Amino acid sequence: MDLTTFLIQCLNALQYGLLLFLVASGLTLIFGIMGVINLAHGSFYMIGAYMAFALAPLVAATVGGGFFTTLLFGLILAVALGYVLEWAFYSFLYTREHLQQVLMTYGLILVFEELRSLLVGDDVHGVQAPDFLSGSIPLGDMMIYPVYRLFVSGVCLLLALGMYLVFAKTRLGMMIRAGSTNREMVQSLGIDIKFLYRVVFAAGVAIAVLAGMVAAPVSSVYPGMGSLVLIICFVVVVIGGIGSIRGALLASLLIGLVDTFGKVLVPQVAGVLVYVLMAVILLWKPDGLFKAG
Repeated sequence: MDLTTFLIQCLNALQYGLLLFLVASGLTLIFGIMGVINLAHGSFYMIGAYMAFALAPLVAATVGGGFFTTLLFGLILAVALGYVLEWAFYSFLYTREHLQQVLMTYGLILVFEELRSLLVGDDVHGVQAPDFLSGSIPLGDMMIYPVYRLFVSGVCLLLALGMYLVFAKTRLGMMIRAGSTNREMVQSLGIDIKFLYRVVFAAGVAIAVLAGMVAAPVSSVYPGMGSLVLIICFVVVVIGGIGSIRGALLASLLIGLVDTFGKVLVPQVAGVLVYVLMAVILLWKPDGLFKAG
C-alpha cells in the first residue's frame, strides 16, 4: 500500500467513523441518559435518508431552496417527530422492563418500514450531492477524493464540538447529566424532567435524521438500511461507554479504522474484526472506555 492509498483509506475511515458517531451519539443519549433500549433508532437514520430523497424536489418546487434548506426542513420535521414519539410512546417505557422496551421499539421498526413502503416504495434510490460539493480534490498524481465526503466529516466534527459544549458548558447540559443520574432529585428541584427528556429524545432523533440526510448522497437509499446501522451503533455505545458522548466519538473512530483497513488488508475476516475489537476492549474495560458524560 503506497502513501497516497494509505491517506485515502485514512480519510475513508475518518469519514465513516464520524458518520457513525452522528448516529450513535443520538442512540447513546437515549440509551444512556434515558435508560430506554431504542431498537427503532436505526429507523430514524433511514427516515433521514428518505427525507433527503423525497424532500429535495418538494423544497425546490415550493420555496426554491437547495441542499441546506432541505437539511433545515428535515431537522424541523425530525425534532417534531421525536417530540411526538416521546410523548406518545417512549414516555411510558422509562419504568418498564427492558423486554417491554424491546418489544415496543421493535414494533415501531415494523411500522416505519411499512409506512416507508407505502409512501416511497421498495426501490433503491440515489441522492445527488449538491453541485458546489460534487467535485474532487487531487491526492497525488493518480488519486482524487470527493469534496462531499470531506464536507460530511466537517459536519460531524462541528456537531461533536457542539454536543461537547452543550453538555459540558451549559445549564441544559448540567440538567441532562443530573437527570440521568438522579431523576427524583432533579424533579424535587423544580425542573420539568418530562419536558427535559422530550428535548433529549427529540435531539437524539434529529441527530440520527441528520446523519441519514448527509449520508444519502454517499450511499444508496434502500429498504432496511436502518437495521444495518443499528447493530453497529449498539457496538459503538457499548465500546465507548453507555451515555458517554466522547466515548461514542472515540469508539466510532476506532471502528472506522478497523472496518476500513480490515476490508483492504484482510477482507476474508473483515466482517468480524469490529466485534473482536469490542471483545478486547470489554475484557480490558468492562464498562466501556468512558463513563457517562
